Amino acid sequence: MTVATTIISVLLAALLVLAAARKLSHRPSVVATYRRVGVPEERLNLLAVLLLAGAAGLVVGLWWAPAGVAAAAALVGYFGLAIGAHVRAHDVGNTPMPALYLALSAAALTSYLAD
Repeated sequence: MTVATTIISVLLAALLVLAAARKLSHRPSVVATYRRVGVPEERLNLLAVLLLAGAAGLVVGLWWAPAGVAAAAALVGYFGLAIGAHVRAHDVGNTPMPALYLALSAAALTSYLAD
């Protein structure tokens, strides 16, 4: 793995763990944000598990590249759908964070494929 792949993967994995912890907190402000885009509170744990699986896949990918490719590709889909959900719900003010995650996921995917 290149240094760039390692940096992107570790950074994105750390951010995903933080995002998962936020969802798992079920704080009222978090629940309200997801409710606005049509995600019921009982789905937050599932979304957190998906993010943690993505983080784990990125880290495993540092030793076994196919896991990193699969995780990064799945994350591109996840965050693309997240942006779509915000746009559909007319909640575009909350798209910058998923857009950042999407960009990092695409960078990770590109980096894994280039290695």
